[in-house]
Amino acid sequence: MSDSPSPPTGTSPGIVARVADDIASLPAEAWDACAGTANPFISHAFLSAMEESGSVGPGTGWKSLPIVIEDDAGKIAACLPSYLKSHSQGEYIFDQQWAHAFENAGGQYYPKIQIASPFSPVPGPRLLLKDETMAVPLLRAAEQLAASNGISSVHATFVAENQLDFFREAGWMIRADSQFHWRNDGYTNFDDFLAALSSRKRKAIKKERRKAQEAVEIIHVSGDAITDEHWDYFWEFYQDTGARKWGTPYLTRAAFDLLHRKIGEKLLLILALQDGIPIAGALNVIGEETLYGRYWGCSRDVPFLHFEICYYQAIDAAITRGLKYVEAGAQGSHKLARGYQPVPTWSAHYIVDPGFRSAIADYLDRERRAVAADIEFLAEMGPFKKSG
Repeated sequence: MSDSPSPPTGTSPGIVARVADDIASLPAEAWDACAGTANPFISHAFLSAMEESGSVGPGTGWKSLPIVIEDDAGKIAACLPSYLKSHSQGEYIFDQQWAHAFENAGGQYYPKIQIASPFSPVPGPRLLLKDETMAVPLLRAAEQLAASNGISSVHATFVAENQLDFFREAGWMIRADSQFHWRNDGYTNFDDFLAALSSRKRKAIKKERRKAQEAVEIIHVSGDAITDEHWDYFWEFYQDTGARKWGTPYLTRAAFDLLHRKIGEKLLLILALQDGIPIAGALNVIGEETLYGRYWGCSRDVPFLHFEICYYQAIDAAITRGLKYVEAGAQGSHKLARGYQPVPTWSAHYIVDPGFRSAIADYLDRERRAVAADIEFLAEMGPFKKSG
């Protein structure tokens, strides 16, 4: 198979899909008319910044492969933020065991097609639609692209729950996982939130905050207040965390400059200072209803500072901005004791080989039941006062 798959020629009668060179080459206004404004991670600005910074592209294992359907006037009516992937890194939904099983049986799992926001375990729309009747044709285009180019599979990760029925209608398999999200139940300040917790948990959080705050000064900077110097410090933090977690950080230095230029008003840096010098920080992205915690790092260890910067300060920022949720990234059962509650997350999968598809379907059925039971158990273990 070549590096540039042959495009789908049709999806259903009267509907034609095509594969664009990349997202940056598509009109931003047309893309965003399909994507909407609620979730920054599927905006043209964010996705094009990934491409233009070199975080996505040659040498990364992520090749942009956006699929678009145009209306009679040549305007984009529906699109998929999709990529040709040569590995499973930067996805946060793990299918490496699937790859090993398929290859041990003589198949070739990679490359695969990934419908996602790169490096972002953030639930949101994956079918970007001006017209919902285009949802299934868009998925048929992705299926045809895979089948006609010898690609094993297509995966849509962190799919918004209200789009799952489109994938079910198309016959895709649904996979469940979980994250921990904080929900604003009408709190006017952090003390309101604490009042909803059990006495023991409330005392523990106050102790953690006191210990962290006595060691540092904490500042919030956003938009034009973020300087190049702030980014230089944060880049050092990000590199340290990325090297320890992934071996090589996913984003390039240029990505942060481009994100600042393109969506700077949506960025919030929370920094911890000692003697006026940043020693730790977290980058957050501000959505219409949600504060998304994305990256954290530090150059000096301070007890409980990670919890303070990433979780408690994020809650403070969300309450101040009147936001309904904080999403603090993938995994992390330690978030439960800090007021973040377990919620399901979803992905959808299309496997070309029927035998392999049947085996995966059986596995996913058992996995969904296990995830649901785990969420129910964890919810009972949460820090909130028990009714009755």
